[in-house]
Amino acid sequence: MKRIALFIGILLVSACSSTRFVDSWKNKEITSFEPKKVLVVGITDNLTARKLFEEKLKNAFILRNIYAAESMAVLNYGFTASKKSEEEIDKMIKKIADDGFDTVVITSVKGVQEKVNYSAYYYPAIGYRWSRFGRYYYWYQDIYYTPRYYDYYKVYNVETVIYSINEDDTKSLVWVGAMNLVDPQKINTAVNDYVNSIINQLEKENLIKAL
Repeated sequence: MKRIALFIGILLVSACSSTRFVDSWKNKEITSFEPKKVLVVGITDNLTARKLFEEKLKNAFILRNIYAAESMAVLNYGFTASKKSEEEIDKMIKKIADDGFDTVVITSVKGVQEKVNYSAYYYPAIGYRWSRFGRYYYWYQDIYYTPRYYDYYKVYNVETVIYSINEDDTKSLVWVGAMNLVDPQKINTAVNDYVNSIINQLEKENLIKAL
Protein backbone atom coordinates (compact mmCIF):
# COMPACT_ATOMS: atom_id res chain seq x y z
CA MET A 1 0.00 0.00 0.00
CA LYS A 2 2.93 2.36 0.62
CA ARG A 3 3.99 2.14 -3.04
CA ILE A 4 0.45 2.83 -4.15
CA ALA A 5 0.23 5.88 -1.92
CA LEU A 6 3.57 7.17 -3.16
CA PHE A 7 2.55 6.80 -6.79
CA ILE A 8 -0.58 8.78 -6.06
CA GLY A 9 1.60 11.42 -4.41
CA ILE A 10 3.58 11.86 -7.61
CA LEU A 11 0.54 12.16 -9.81
CA LEU A 12 -1.65 14.33 -7.62
CA VAL A 13 0.68 17.09 -6.41
CA SER A 14 -0.33 20.34 -7.95
CA ALA A 15 5.92 24.75 -10.80
CA CYS A 16 7.64 22.35 -12.78
CA SER A 17 9.04 18.87 -12.33
CA SER A 18 12.28 17.32 -13.49
CA THR A 19 12.82 13.69 -14.44
CA ARG A 20 16.35 12.38 -14.14
CA PHE A 21 17.50 9.06 -15.56
CA VAL A 22 19.31 6.98 -12.92
CA ASP A 23 20.10 3.58 -14.39
CA SER A 24 18.75 0.78 -16.54
CA TRP A 25 19.23 -2.91 -17.17
CA LYS A 26 18.62 -4.73 -20.45
CA ASN A 27 18.33 -8.47 -20.86
CA LYS A 28 21.27 -9.40 -23.10
CA GLU A 29 19.71 -12.76 -23.91
CA ILE A 30 16.93 -11.00 -25.82
CA THR A 31 18.45 -10.17 -29.18
CA SER A 32 15.22 -9.14 -30.86
CA PHE A 33 12.39 -7.31 -29.13
CA GLU A 34 9.52 -6.17 -31.28
CA PRO A 35 6.40 -5.74 -29.14
CA LYS A 36 3.16 -6.05 -31.05
CA LYS A 37 0.60 -5.56 -28.30
CA VAL A 38 1.54 -3.79 -25.07
CA LEU A 39 -0.39 -3.57 -21.81
CA VAL A 40 0.46 -0.42 -19.82
CA VAL A 41 0.03 -0.68 -16.04
CA GLY A 42 0.38 2.09 -13.46
CA ILE A 43 0.14 0.91 -9.86
CA THR A 44 -2.25 3.28 -8.10
CA ASP A 45 -5.74 3.02 -6.70
CA ASN A 46 -6.62 6.55 -7.84
CA LEU A 47 -8.67 6.22 -11.02
CA THR A 48 -7.89 9.69 -12.38
CA ALA A 49 -4.14 9.43 -11.84
CA ARG A 50 -3.98 5.89 -13.17
CA LYS A 51 -5.89 6.76 -16.33
CA LEU A 52 -3.81 9.85 -17.10
CA PHE A 53 -0.50 8.03 -16.78
CA GLU A 54 -1.56 4.92 -18.68
CA GLU A 55 -3.20 6.93 -21.45
CA LYS A 56 -0.11 9.09 -22.09
CA LEU A 57 2.26 6.12 -22.16
CA LYS A 58 -0.16 4.16 -24.35
CA ASN A 59 -0.34 7.05 -26.83
CA ALA A 60 3.45 7.30 -26.93
CA PHE A 61 3.65 3.65 -28.00
CA ILE A 62 0.88 4.06 -30.57
CA LEU A 63 2.73 6.99 -32.15
CA ARG A 64 5.55 4.53 -32.80
CA ASN A 65 3.21 2.04 -34.46
CA ILE A 66 3.07 -0.24 -31.43
CA TYR A 67 -0.42 -1.25 -30.37
CA ALA A 68 -0.94 -0.49 -26.69
CA ALA A 69 -3.81 -0.53 -24.23
CA GLU A 70 -4.41 0.81 -20.75
CA SER A 71 -4.78 -1.72 -17.97
CA MET A 72 -7.98 0.07 -16.96
CA ALA A 73 -9.52 -1.05 -20.24
CA VAL A 74 -8.35 -4.65 -19.82
CA LEU A 75 -8.15 -5.51 -16.14
CA ASN A 76 -10.87 -5.18 -13.58
CA TYR A 77 -10.10 -2.15 -11.40
CA GLY A 78 -10.47 -4.31 -8.32
CA PHE A 79 -7.51 -6.42 -9.42
CA THR A 80 -4.96 -3.72 -8.69
CA ALA A 81 -6.87 -2.32 -5.73
CA SER A 82 -6.03 -5.25 -3.46
CA LYS A 83 -3.17 -7.66 -2.88
CA LYS A 84 -3.28 -10.78 -5.04
CA SER A 85 -1.76 -14.23 -4.63
CA GLU A 86 0.77 -15.60 -7.13
CA GLU A 87 -1.90 -17.93 -8.45
CA GLU A 88 -4.27 -15.03 -9.11
CA ILE A 89 -1.51 -13.09 -10.83
CA ASP A 90 -0.61 -16.08 -13.00
CA LYS A 91 -4.26 -16.38 -14.06
CA MET A 92 -4.28 -12.70 -14.97
CA ILE A 93 -1.13 -13.11 -17.06
CA LYS A 94 -2.65 -16.07 -18.89
CA LYS A 95 -5.78 -14.05 -19.60
CA ILE A 96 -3.94 -11.11 -21.13
CA ALA A 97 -1.71 -13.48 -23.11
CA ASP A 98 -4.85 -15.17 -24.45
CA ASP A 99 -6.08 -11.71 -25.41
CA GLY A 100 -3.02 -11.29 -27.63
CA PHE A 101 -0.78 -9.17 -25.41
CA ASP A 102 2.90 -10.04 -25.74
CA THR A 103 4.33 -7.29 -23.52
CA VAL A 104 3.55 -5.72 -20.15
CA VAL A 105 4.99 -2.36 -19.08
CA ILE A 106 4.47 -1.70 -15.37
CA THR A 107 5.46 1.39 -13.39
CA SER A 108 5.64 1.86 -9.63
CA VAL A 109 7.37 3.99 -7.01
CA LYS A 110 10.23 2.31 -5.15
CA GLY A 111 10.83 5.06 -2.60
CA VAL A 112 10.82 8.74 -1.76
CA GLN A 113 13.59 10.99 -0.42
CA GLU A 114 13.19 14.19 1.55
CA LYS A 115 15.63 16.85 0.38
CA VAL A 116 16.45 20.39 1.45
CA ASN A 117 18.05 23.30 -0.42
CA TYR A 118 19.56 26.38 1.15
CA SER A 119 18.55 29.65 -0.42
CA ALA A 120 21.30 31.45 -2.33
CA TYR A 121 19.67 34.72 -1.28
CA TYR A 122 21.59 34.50 1.97
CA TYR A 123 24.98 34.20 0.30
CA PRO A 124 25.99 37.76 -0.76
CA ALA A 125 29.32 38.54 -2.38
CA ILE A 126 32.27 38.97 -0.03
CA GLY A 127 32.18 42.48 1.36
CA TYR A 128 31.64 44.42 4.52
CA ARG A 129 29.47 41.66 6.02
CA TRP A 130 32.45 39.30 5.97
CA SER A 131 35.06 41.74 7.26
CA ARG A 132 34.26 41.40 10.95
CA PHE A 133 32.89 38.52 12.99
CA GLY A 134 30.26 40.70 14.66
CA ARG A 135 28.79 41.86 11.36
CA TYR A 136 28.89 38.35 9.92
CA TYR A 137 27.05 36.89 12.92
CA TYR A 138 24.56 39.74 13.00
CA TRP A 139 23.65 39.28 9.33
CA TYR A 140 23.49 35.51 9.16
CA GLN A 141 21.67 34.90 12.41
CA ASP A 142 18.46 35.63 10.49
CA ILE A 143 18.95 32.39 8.58
CA TYR A 144 17.85 30.36 11.57
CA TYR A 145 14.67 32.35 11.99
CA THR A 146 13.63 32.57 8.35
CA PRO A 147 11.71 29.56 6.98
CA ARG A 148 12.28 30.75 3.40
CA TYR A 149 15.96 29.99 3.80
CA TYR A 150 15.19 26.29 3.70
CA ASP A 151 13.60 24.89 0.55
CA TYR A 152 12.20 21.43 1.22
CA TYR A 153 11.33 19.14 -1.67
CA LYS A 154 10.88 15.46 -2.48
CA VAL A 155 12.53 13.13 -4.94
CA TYR A 156 10.50 10.12 -6.02
CA ASN A 157 12.38 7.00 -7.12
CA VAL A 158 10.27 5.51 -9.89
CA GLU A 159 10.82 2.22 -11.68
CA THR A 160 9.44 0.98 -15.00
CA VAL A 161 9.75 -2.71 -15.87
CA ILE A 162 9.05 -4.42 -19.19
CA TYR A 163 8.09 -8.09 -19.41
CA SER A 164 7.62 -10.20 -22.49
CA ILE A 165 4.90 -12.83 -22.02
CA ASN A 166 4.64 -15.93 -24.18
CA GLU A 167 1.65 -18.04 -25.13
CA ASP A 168 2.78 -20.78 -22.73
CA ASP A 169 2.38 -18.30 -19.87
CA THR A 170 6.11 -17.89 -19.20
CA LYS A 171 7.48 -14.50 -18.32
CA SER A 172 10.73 -12.93 -19.46
CA LEU A 173 12.22 -9.75 -18.03
CA VAL A 174 13.23 -7.46 -20.89
CA TRP A 175 14.19 -4.14 -19.34
CA VAL A 176 14.25 -2.22 -16.05
CA GLY A 177 14.62 1.54 -15.87
CA ALA A 178 15.06 3.68 -12.76
CA MET A 179 14.35 7.39 -12.79
CA ASN A 180 13.93 10.16 -10.26
CA LEU A 181 11.08 12.63 -10.32
CA VAL A 182 12.40 15.76 -8.63
CA ASP A 183 9.87 17.98 -6.87
CA PRO A 184 6.84 17.23 -9.08
CA GLN A 185 4.26 19.99 -8.78
CA LYS A 186 1.70 19.48 -11.55
CA ILE A 187 0.09 16.26 -12.63
CA ASN A 188 0.38 16.85 -16.39
CA THR A 189 3.98 18.05 -16.23
CA ALA A 190 5.08 15.17 -14.01
CA VAL A 191 3.43 12.53 -16.19
CA ASN A 192 4.62 14.05 -19.46
CA ASP A 193 8.21 14.33 -18.21
CA TYR A 194 8.27 10.75 -17.00
CA VAL A 195 6.65 9.26 -20.10
CA ASN A 196 9.05 11.19 -22.36
CA SER A 197 12.00 9.95 -20.32
CA ILE A 198 10.87 6.33 -20.58
CA ILE A 199 10.34 6.52 -24.33
CA ASN A 200 13.64 8.34 -24.96
CA GLN A 201 15.58 5.73 -23.02
CA LEU A 202 13.88 2.83 -24.80
CA GLU A 203 14.78 4.43 -28.11
CA LYS A 204 18.41 4.94 -27.06
CA GLU A 205 18.67 1.29 -26.09
CA ASN A 206 17.07 0.20 -29.39
CA LEU A 207 14.12 -1.48 -27.72
CA ILE A 208 11.67 0.58 -29.76
CA LYS A 209 12.12 2.51 -32.97
CA ALA A 210 12.46 6.28 -32.79
CA LEU A 211 10.03 8.49 -34.63
